[in-house]
Amino acid sequence: MTKLTLKTGREEDFFKRGRKLAKLADRGEQLPDERIVSFEDPADLMRLITSARLALFRAVKEMPGSITQISERLHPDRSAVKRDIDELECAGLVTIAEKVLPGHGRMKEVRATANRFSLQAEVA
Repeated sequence: MTKLTLKTGREEDFFKRGRKLAKLADRGEQLPDERIVSFEDPADLMRLITSARLALFRAVKEMPGSITQISERLHPDRSAVKRDIDELECAGLVTIAEKVLPGHGRMKEVRATANRFSLQAEVA
């Protein structure tokens, strides 16, 4: 899986990383197997990574499944799990993909995008 880092950073850092990746792509070189999600405000990063969402990420990593299956395993309200999954998806920690179930239609499966992620925050 991809290396995933959640960090704080400035807008200039974001564009500097983008230019570096664009140069690698233009030269036909392989892009690094990493994903960086930047937050300008450390408080936004801290709002994303709550203890409930960490537990949810770990549960999804351990056993991917539908939102209903995950909520049944963890016992909270399904709508709360759905809201947290949506936030984790926006941050790139999980993906939701449609999966075909032979003879039973389809389901949306939630999977972790990485086995682990690192947090980096600088507070000035």
